[in-house]
Amino acid sequence: MVSVNILEYLEYQPFNVSTLLLAYRTGWFPMGDPDTKEIYWHSPQYRAVFPLQDLDFSKSLKKTVSKGTFSIKFNTAFEQVIKACAHRADTWITEPIIDTYIQLHIQGYAHSVETYVDETLVGGLYGVSIGSAFFGESMFSSLNDASKVAFYGLVQQLRLKNYTLLDSQYLNDFTEQLGAGEIKRSEYLSLLSKALIQECIFLP
Repeated sequence: MVSVNILEYLEYQPFNVSTLLLAYRTGWFPMGDPDTKEIYWHSPQYRAVFPLQDLDFSKSLKKTVSKGTFSIKFNTAFEQVIKACAHRADTWITEPIIDTYIQLHIQGYAHSVETYVDETLVGGLYGVSIGSAFFGESMFSSLNDASKVAFYGLVQQLRLKNYTLLDSQYLNDFTEQLGAGEIKRSEYLSLLSKALIQECIFLP
């Protein structure tokens, strides 16, 4: 259900939790401009997704996980994770986005996966869960492989909870290396509509 009418509606709504949920359910996601402070809505012709059930991890990542250097946790530091994701020279995660996603987290829709070494947060990612779809947003790492281990933890959790769609928005070198690929928007919307019917709970 991608249409100009939906885009026009989103553009005229306040940027809040309700608007965000509508956007995700209709195939859109926001990105902010740090200079103009504007929020822009995206629904690309080709969407990056991970083949959730068929995704295979590299031997090196499996070895890293098995060593136990990193511990994986969920929803223990959402605000820290999103702010760390935003802390880079070129970011689309502006203050209004940070504030609204924190509210989304408080309401149970946005989740984070963290990687720790001892008690120190060294990597993580965050995203939004609706139905059996998980919309990945961003990740960060202050140690080699820390974000990859967080992604490994995310995939295991989504499989455990019977999710059917793991959205990655735009394809980049890093997500492609992790196993993401592109599908047409029409195919994505078909997968999304099916995923929204099935209810999954990310955490108990």
